[in-house]
Amino acid sequence: MISLIEIIIIAIGLSMDAFAVSIACSISLQKVSSRQIFRFSFHFGLFQALMPVLGWFAGQSAQSYISRWDHWVAFFLLTFIGLKAIHDSRKANDLELNRKDPTKGVSLVLLSIATSIDALAVGFSLSALNINIIKPAIIIGCITGILSMSGMIGGSKIGYRFGKSVELIGGLILIGIGLKVLISHMF
Repeated sequence: MISLIEIIIIAIGLSMDAFAVSIACSISLQKVSSRQIFRFSFHFGLFQALMPVLGWFAGQSAQSYISRWDHWVAFFLLTFIGLKAIHDSRKANDLELNRKDPTKGVSLVLLSIATSIDALAVGFSLSALNINIIKPAIIIGCITGILSMSGMIGGSKIGYRFGKSVELIGGLILIGIGLKVLISHMF
């Protein structure tokens, strides 16, 4: 049996990547609307809640296969989006209107997947322990949504204050998160 406190600690740990990515993306946007904050935090929370459920259903039998490549997927997705942010930070100001909004479309889905892949392994673990997945999935999703919302709000204040140069830092942060995921799984 796993306690509520243990589930909350797991949820906070899983949501740290989503929190950091939320900060980085909102820094690059500089001004963030309430609609963007909702979309980002809702999707991050939803994916973070769904991944353990998928992992739980897949069960112990596929754990060794998935764990071999999950960190690579997260690394490549975060690096790709980070490099795009760095590229966008170097564009002239007149191209500002053409910047891709990471709270929409493919970018949002890729970021949501990249930050929630670790939750898949948690689902495998909970399945192996014969723990019902519903309560942990809801808690993980809610905590991730709340922390992503906080990251978006905080990051947008930083981005608005310090301008376009912080977008470069946001891209580097995304790449750094990707490297952290990769290195932590390799060693």
